[in-house]
Amino acid sequence: MNRESEFAETVVYINRVAKVVKGGKNFSFSAVVVAGDGAGMVGYGTGKAREVPPAIQKASEQARKEMVKIPLVSGTVPHLVWGRWGATKVLLRPASPGTGVIAGGGVRAVMESAGVADVLTKIVGSRNPINVVRATFDAIDRLMTAGQVQRLRGVQVAAAADSEPAPENVPAEENADTVAAEEVESS
Repeated sequence: MNRESEFAETVVYINRVAKVVKGGKNFSFSAVVVAGDGAGMVGYGTGKAREVPPAIQKASEQARKEMVKIPLVSGTVPHLVWGRWGATKVLLRPASPGTGVIAGGGVRAVMESAGVADVLTKIVGSRNPINVVRATFDAIDRLMTAGQVQRLRGVQVAAAADSEPAPENVPAEENADTVAAEEVESS
């Protein structure tokens, strides 16, 4: 399978920059591209070049290299989360099935490329497209599934077959400390 065909790419923003020099103006272009597989993997990239097509190509190559996995629960994000980049804040909120992607600009491109079916979003502060995409990825990095939160808190997951059950008379917090101490000693 061709690698380019498995990812859907969306050009979020193209900016033309003019540098005034002695002989006139030199134009260059920057592009922001979001790439995703529609199944939870998404990445973004930026590229600069003297013409638009090479800028888009550089950005899409970077987007395919730097992909992250979004934890999805029933086609939506697992919990409410804020992402921040510079003066831009992005809110991602879970939505009930059938809601769709309620988002604008770069947030919509990221959510649709990742395959998120239902989500409510809001951009607060600066609406700079590059910062909006970066703030959205900051929010994605903060997302956690219920299992990840349970492991962080030291709660024994009932379905975990590889871990030993906690002793009944020891609270889960103390058990997590003793397990961590035993792992350090065995190392």
